Amino acid sequence: MLKKLLLFGILVASLSTQAQKEKILKLPSFDKPLFHYGFYLGANNNGYKISYAPSDFDNAEIEVESSIGFNVGLIADLRLHNNINLRFEPGLMSNTKTLRFKHIAGADNVNTREVGATYLHLPLLLKFSTNRLNNMRPYVIGGISYDHNFSSNERNSDDNFAGEFRTTTNNFMYEVGIGVDFYLSYFKFSPSIRGVFAINNEAIYDNKSPSQWTDPINFLGTRGVFLHLAFE
Repeated sequence: MLKKLLLFGILVASLSTQAQKEKILKLPSFDKPLFHYGFYLGANNNGYKISYAPSDFDNAEIEVESSIGFNVGLIADLRLHNNINLRFEPGLMSNTKTLRFKHIAGADNVNTREVGATYLHLPLLLKFSTNRLNNMRPYVIGGISYDHNFSSNERNSDDNFAGEFRTTTNNFMYEVGIGVDFYLSYFKFSPSIRGVFAINNEAIYDNKSPSQWTDPINFLGTRGVFLHLAFE
């Protein structure tokens, strides 16, 4: 993920250098209003970070296989300063992860769990932009979010002994990213790449112990990268 952020940063720097040539400004008054709105689309590749706890299963190994998901939402932007904006970007984020418990022998219905997640993603972000370079403006962005997982099964009485891997419904995350604003004739297009990191442990432990699925887990939290395409 860090390599992807670095490559994107190099691309932004290259585009910024090219933008030094004098051009006709598009949307010259776009950044003057106190408020403005927009929407975004995107794709994510989220997995889990897992750390292990001492347990009866010392050889525990859990492999996480992630898939491409989607993001969609709205943007509300408040200008705090010429180079600083406060943004609220409520939306939906969906993806599926497959957990393979390498230390458990048996059929797939025993050692494999598919974990679907659809989040109501409520991030509050600070966006720090450079001065405008003709029709583009690089920026960095970061903040925290509350994520409500509609697919968590937290209240489900069935656990892994019945084939159900459960996660928490209420989650907190932080995200950081880099991007660039492109001022076009009729709107501003802002692609960015961001990393998202869970703060709380999302694992719900099985109802009885020892559990070969959840006892080895000390921390399980979403970690991933997503492409964010904003239209404002």
